Amino acid sequence: MTTGAAVESKARNDEKKTVKCVVWDLDDTIWDGILLEDVNVRVREEAIRVIRTLDERGILHSIASRNDPATAMAKLRELGLAEYFLYPQIHWGSKSTSIQEIAKALNFGIDAIAFVDDQPFERDEVSFAHPQVRCIDAADVAKMADLPEMNPRFVTDDSRVRRKMYQADIERKTVEDAHQGSPDEFLASLDMQFVIASAQEEDLKRAEELTVRTNQLNATGYTYSYDELAAFRQSTNHDLLIASLTDKYGTYGKIGLALLEKTAAVWTLKLLLMSCRVMSRGVGTVLLNHIIERARDAGALLRAEFVATNRNRQMYITYKFAGFREVDRNGNRSILENDFSNVQKFPSYIDVEIQT
Repeated sequence: MTTGAAVESKARNDEKKTVKCVVWDLDDTIWDGILLEDVNVRVREEAIRVIRTLDERGILHSIASRNDPATAMAKLRELGLAEYFLYPQIHWGSKSTSIQEIAKALNFGIDAIAFVDDQPFERDEVSFAHPQVRCIDAADVAKMADLPEMNPRFVTDDSRVRRKMYQADIERKTVEDAHQGSPDEFLASLDMQFVIASAQEEDLKRAEELTVRTNQLNATGYTYSYDELAAFRQSTNHDLLIASLTDKYGTYGKIGLALLEKTAAVWTLKLLLMSCRVMSRGVGTVLLNHIIERARDAGALLRAEFVATNRNRQMYITYKFAGFREVDRNGNRSILENDFSNVQKFPSYIDVEIQT
């Protein structure tokens, strides 16, 4: 099969525009009326339909509302909607600040956010502060589910439970903040299991989604289509590895992906990525360390491609700490090489299972 630059694809424009989180105003947006003037506000059924539809597609929701937080959250619970909103920002500050805080909490780029509000002033304020945010008039909510940016290419098993996975993360963080021991003791208490497996056909939709959605922890920024990944999976010259993580609070889903191009003498990591959701779990180097060990045991020279983007500096640091050194550079593309002088063991606080 064709390899190298001929099969490396950049993100398709329509996929890069996919929204990851919709931030909602409340008054005259999710419900008709002003809550502080009338506690019997009427919910907008079209807004509820859109929230539930997008939630099923793996698009998250939050709130940026100028309101009394206790009153607003009580109304959302009464309506059975509170569970849909992650990191709600309900206060008297600016909507742009709220959106920035939501993006930070979710670890999303600001360009992954859409904002819905009935007030032109509020939409303009957000647009001025964050030109990358898609601002939508509340009058157009009924059409939202049909927008291209609200329709991810695939809806995977991970997509359908994405909100619940983030809610589990919030619970973990609450427990972590209350933990009195060392960070390693807390990580050990999670009973984490990290599974590395050869990607199967049923993994390919999620694998494509990972390449499209993961920006900060993607060592090359390359994205691959379902068909490209299927070809790599069947190629004798490539290994496509996918990683998943679970702990006592539930599953994180499929959170890591690696693509190895292999000859008898040289193995080259064409792609290495890890979901930002597991950055704080101390598992970021597990997949990489497994590959380093395999290459060493096979007697192959191990190289890795790194393409600098405006978000993935952390992956370059990860490679350097893992013993890679730069041996070639062309523009923002580097070739790194590992001499196996510092092969690291898996962390003691995690159970690693290899299924390749």
